[in-house]
Amino acid sequence: MEAVGLHKKGELELSRLIDYLSKHPRYREAGAIATFVGVVREDPVKQSDAKVTYLEYEAYAEVALKRMREIREAILKRPGIVEVLIHHVIDKLDVGEPSLFVAVLGRHRHETFPALSETVERMKKEVPIWKKEFTTSNSYWVSTERNE
Repeated sequence: MEAVGLHKKGELELSRLIDYLSKHPRYREAGAIATFVGVVREDPVKQSDAKVTYLEYEAYAEVALKRMREIREAILKRPGIVEVLIHHVIDKLDVGEPSLFVAVLGRHRHETFPALSETVERMKKEVPIWKKEFTTSNSYWVSTERNE
């Protein structure tokens, strides 16, 4: 398994990431694994009575993977961080299905949680992955400028 990746729906599960971390050579130094799983929610980004039925994700894969690696390398430089895994699903996803997996292995929770949060925020702002929301009334591309 690579530390970062883009996947089709169903190719990855959180349990695989945790299993991978448990085999890390420095695993015994760690006291925390913090994880984030982003899921497709029913409430649309645009205020309306409509409900999201599904999302479609697209990516500029070469650049997305490069930026994901850069984010990972930057987070690994933080004190106490042992490993960082970042994986995004690029596919059609229904409400409730996972889209983003981030796992951070760290020495202590007070180092690990902020690293996890920063990784997720940087993914949303810096990586060329776009989503189109399909709702019960229309569809539109979601701007990355909105902090969700």
